[in-house]
Amino acid sequence: MFAAERRQLILEMVRANGAVSLRELARVVQTSEVTVRRDVRALEAEGLLDRRHGGAVLPGGFTRESGFPQKSHLATAEKTAIADLAAGLVEEGEAIVVGAGTTTQELARRLARVPGLTVVTNSLLVAQALAHANRVEVVMTGGTLRGSNYALVGSGAEQSLQGLRVSKAFLSGSGLTAERGLSTSNMLSASVDRALVQAAAEVVVLADHTKLGTDTMFQTVPTDVITRLVTDEPPPHDDRAATELQALADQGVQIAVAGASSPPGGEHLPAARQRGLPGPRRGQVPGGGLRGMLGDQSGGTERGRVADLRRR
Repeated sequence: MFAAERRQLILEMVRANGAVSLRELARVVQTSEVTVRRDVRALEAEGLLDRRHGGAVLPGGFTRESGFPQKSHLATAEKTAIADLAAGLVEEGEAIVVGAGTTTQELARRLARVPGLTVVTNSLLVAQALAHANRVEVVMTGGTLRGSNYALVGSGAEQSLQGLRVSKAFLSGSGLTAERGLSTSNMLSASVDRALVQAAAEVVVLADHTKLGTDTMFQTVPTDVITRLVTDEPPPHDDRAATELQALADQGVQIAVAGASSPPGGEHLPAARQRGLPGPRRGQVPGGGLRGMLGDQSGGTERGRVADLRRR
């Protein structure tokens, strides 16, 4: 494929999806990431797109939101690895909330194997993934269906979350920065995500490396409220993504990187690399299941964390 054809295809992919990783671009145009990076630089010089951490986005600072069909084909391997690691944070009998998104949908598919679990969600896709799980109870919020991401939003969704209390919230979004935290491009989605956060003792953000350093219009979770970030290993030479991860860690966010094998300091973790592991900022809800949802304060301590999140 000639350079002009390759760059035109890259440009069309970015215009269709809003943001595309270098890995995905290299796979589609069947060339190396080094070549794609060179093409992206040339297109950026022409003002046709902007480079971001490990990828390319539409020009103009704040990225627009892609629809579900486009999102479902972006960074699929990364989302799978993130979901595998995040599923290990959930234990039998817990009550959790899971927000809308393609990464959280991948997580839900793995949660179907966790017995005694109660999952509160505003996502039809999450509910569908858990619909046939024999020992998982699914609680849907109310609200108005937003077709672009199959999520329930609006005052009905927010009101149904009032008085709810669970152990963890698992959320995704359109962008994540150390300065503003997690953000999304839609006001209604952001408002429901904030209600989900208010219901949880801990907030776990699932975000692949293409979202690191990307800022979008509506803040959903400030950095100081994020307990953990589960992400994937940034590509080599992506110094900006590594810098963003370090900045998040410096602000107290516990970070697990799917696929990394040797964290700083030489400690071996088979599935994740940890950076910056302070204690939780917010108390864990005692117990799990419906007791946790109803705010039972009869005592108890936080369930043991997954082994790879205990290590420092």
